[in-house]
Amino acid sequence: MRTARHIGIFLFTDVEELDAVGPWEVLSYWTRTWPDDGWRVVTFSERGGWVRCAKGMTVRAEHGEADRPKLDVLVYPGGQGTRPQLEDAARLDWVRRRSQDGTLMTSVCTGSLVYAAAGLLRGRPATTHWAALAHLQELDPTVQLRPDDRFVDDGDVITSAGVSAGIDMALHLLARLAGTRRAQQVRRDIQYDPQPPV
Repeated sequence: MRTARHIGIFLFTDVEELDAVGPWEVLSYWTRTWPDDGWRVVTFSERGGWVRCAKGMTVRAEHGEADRPKLDVLVYPGGQGTRPQLEDAARLDWVRRRSQDGTLMTSVCTGSLVYAAAGLLRGRPATTHWAALAHLQELDPTVQLRPDDRFVDDGDVITSAGVSAGIDMALHLLARLAGTRRAQQVRRDIQYDPQPPV
C-alpha cells in the first residue's frame, strides 16, 4: 500500500470551534471510510496537546510541530486566536514556508487574514468571514475580495468564508482530491444539506 498523503488541521488558542471541526468531520469521515483513497487527516498545534478554543471547548491536538507528518494540505482555521498571529513574524514565516514547500494552503474564516499578512494573497481572489472583509483588505489592498462566495479556489490557495463555510470548502477540497462522486457520498453520509429553519 502506498504511503498516505496528509491533510493537517492547525489548532491554536482561541481557534473557532466549527472552523476546525467542520472540515475535520468531512475529511476524517472520508479518510476513515475510504482509506484506500490514500489520504489521512491529522490535527496539530505548535506543541501538541490540549488547546482551548474560542468558545471554551477544549480539544487535543494529535501532534506538535516537531512530530507532525509532512503536510500535503494545510487547513488554517480562524477565530480570535488569529489576531495575535498577524504580527507574529515566526508564525508568518512558518506559513510562507508551508506555501513554498508545495503544501496546498486552505483557510476557513479569518484564517485568510494570516495568509494575507504572510503575503500569500497578494493580487489574488479570496474571501473570509463577512465581518472581516475590511480587515482582509487593510492587510493587503491588492486582494480581490469575493464577499459573496462561500469559498474561493485559486489553485494552490483556497480560502473560505466564515465558520460553516469551512464545511463547503472541505467538500470542495475532497472533490479536488478524490473526485466529485466521493464528495457526494460523504456529503450524503454526514447528512449535510443546508436548509436553515430561520
